[in-house]
Amino acid sequence: MSERTAASAGLPLVIVRPEPGCSASLARARAMDLAVHAFPLMAAAPIGWKAPDANGYDVLLAGSANVFRHGGAGLTGLTGVPVHAVGETTALAARSAGFTVAVTGSGGLQPLLSVLLPGTRVLRLAGAERVALTVPPGVIMDERIVYAVRPMPLPDELVLLLRAPAVIALHSAEAARHLLAEFDRLGLPRSSHALVTIGPRVTVAAGGGWRTVLTADTPNDVALLAKARNLCHTPDKTSRRN
Repeated sequence: MSERTAASAGLPLVIVRPEPGCSASLARARAMDLAVHAFPLMAAAPIGWKAPDANGYDVLLAGSANVFRHGGAGLTGLTGVPVHAVGETTALAARSAGFTVAVTGSGGLQPLLSVLLPGTRVLRLAGAERVALTVPPGVIMDERIVYAVRPMPLPDELVLLLRAPAVIALHSAEAARHLLAEFDRLGLPRSSHALVTIGPRVTVAAGGGWRTVLTADTPNDVALLAKARNLCHTPDKTSRRN
């Protein structure tokens, strides 16, 4: 899909995150009066998994709303385990799936894990692509993979758009690596485009050669789009990392 605000000027913004996040970012960007185009290049899909006995855990750690959107029947027996959610969107999805949210974070999963007391038993539900975590001494953590995000080729409309300079918003390392591979496959010039990423891990995954790469001050969509607005309205900004 593609949307553009009529009053915007400067470089267009391209959003490539999966739905429903893609539409949410599109709406926020339109409210900021940006020339924005949305192409969800990644699609989350469930993976068959077997849920462990809920009685073995004190905390359910969730780093994405996709855990609850695509976890399927395996989630049913776990609803009594309190959720520690990475952010508000994940917390909302957990509640919608019948879970109680005990903690909602704002700065990634590691801070949620690091404050747990020794003896806490954690079940992490995650996607196939996930951030590595350091488990504190005395804390026990098991993992189950419940979904995967599948990449899709760049549509012709987006390829045409990217023949000219643009700002591209990246919400995950998966999306960054996929975009990099597609640029190379299609012979698109990285040096013409600016990136704005949701965090340092995504910035690293995006590689080099881009005109500009900026990292959001905090790992959320609002902070990312604030950086994107600066890039869209300053097309002559020199290449740098932040």
